[in-house]
Amino acid sequence: MSGRTAIVIGAGPAGLTAAVELLRRTDIRPIVLEASEDVGGLSRTVEFKGNRIDIGGHRFFSKSDRVMGWWLDMMPMEAGKAEREILLRYQNREHRLTAPAAGGDPRASDAVMLLRRRVSRILYRGRLFDYPLSLSADTLLKLGLGRTARIGASYLAAMARPIRPERSLEDFLVNRFGRVLYEQFFKEYTEKVWGVPCTEISPEWGAQRIKGLSIRKVLGHALGRLRPGKADLSQKGTETSLIERFLYPKLGPGQMWRLAAAEVARRGGEVRFGQSVERLHLADGRVAEVEVRDLATGDRYRLRGDWFVSTMSVQQLAAGLVPAPPAEIVAIAQGLRYRDFITVGVLVDRLDLGGGATGQDLAERVPDNWIYVQEPGVKVGRMQIFNNWSPYMVADPARIWLGLEYFCREGDALWTASDESLKALAARELEQLAIARAASVRDAVVVRMAKAYPAYFGSYGEFGRLREYLDGIENLYMVGRNGMHRYNNQDHSMLAAMTMVDNIAAGIPGKANIWDVNTEQDYHEEK
Repeated sequence: MSGRTAIVIGAGPAGLTAAVELLRRTDIRPIVLEASEDVGGLSRTVEFKGNRIDIGGHRFFSKSDRVMGWWLDMMPMEAGKAEREILLRYQNREHRLTAPAAGGDPRASDAVMLLRRRVSRILYRGRLFDYPLSLSADTLLKLGLGRTARIGASYLAAMARPIRPERSLEDFLVNRFGRVLYEQFFKEYTEKVWGVPCTEISPEWGAQRIKGLSIRKVLGHALGRLRPGKADLSQKGTETSLIERFLYPKLGPGQMWRLAAAEVARRGGEVRFGQSVERLHLADGRVAEVEVRDLATGDRYRLRGDWFVSTMSVQQLAAGLVPAPPAEIVAIAQGLRYRDFITVGVLVDRLDLGGGATGQDLAERVPDNWIYVQEPGVKVGRMQIFNNWSPYMVADPARIWLGLEYFCREGDALWTASDESLKALAARELEQLAIARAASVRDAVVVRMAKAYPAYFGSYGEFGRLREYLDGIENLYMVGRNGMHRYNNQDHSMLAAMTMVDNIAAGIPGKANIWDVNTEQDYHEEK
């Protein structure tokens, strides 16, 4: 294996995890080619005048002890934040984190993981509801007796006569929550995110993102909270949407991936920025070399390698193969759909929410990481409060740093709108929703992210044929959200990359176990 090279396309969580793991566990040298000028992909952190934006929001938790251990090896947890020992299991071994010996001090070091509380709520009819809905007295009071009764009756009807087979995301959600709750709290938001009716989205989206969540699980979680338990940050027995604590890098998720990129360089690998992979040249059923364009100079060059790891979109990957795949495979790839994403970062003096919250009392009055917007008449789908992810994300602690998130399609009216018009839209909608007055806005910035969400419609129903063709290219591996066309969390992308390196290191030619990794299953690290 000495002197062999892996060409890694993309410096997001999957690509950088693959590069680090190759260097730690083999003598294969990775060269990471990144088209942008930053690391992290969707998990990068964008800085604007000292304020930091987490694109899409990234809670650092995992049901995989392997991923939890990887993160904490890279960045220690802050000292003094563990009231009890925190148990982590990794490859049949146990170790415990205790404070302060296992932690760092965020006042003295940036390379620290903060322990944060998860708070997300839904803005509906001018009121904030727990997300996911809890069975608290507050929720029942806000819903009212009549609506609560209708929700309960609808749920019982769905349990008695479930829709079989489930042909769409609507069927999936109605079966788990009842039609009334689905129409009030799921339908509008989901269709705003994807831009198509829920009846046109595959139920696989639900299986990928919220497979284990249902009213029954909400009931069980509510009862479980009444019992004392161990402070296990891996939270393996908890459904993703119910996890209440998470780790978070002091300076946002991009900080983790900058550290990973630095380790790649320190161990002898490379991360090259501004490099766009245009073609992958095949020979004898393998990738022989990639054709790369330097975006700064326009120069083109070729790189040979022994292994090729793609985190670029499957659509782009298939379009770049030389010779081209059969016409029906090309058609499936071209028919894949994506949802794009805009964040408008808005700096405000105060919120109208929480009775007039300011930077100083924000954590007590409005502790939310996210607020999901279920109100009609506005385009914003979700709002982040970056101060609550990490107080170090905002330059002036007296002010509040918000991220208004808009879902769109590349080339549509939102995507092509000017930055100034998008800033004005965000200010108007903050006031319309009674979140903050437009007059309190002090600054704003616009960040666009193409192909943020691989979609479960378009030609997705035929994706298996495309995957089979690409998996047949012996030394080509697809990992990551866009690389696998799956709506993954970053921990899933990381574990898929780790599993890929397991196979390469052990000389295992198969790829099925990489695809078997799923965000809502117990991970297969010991199988």
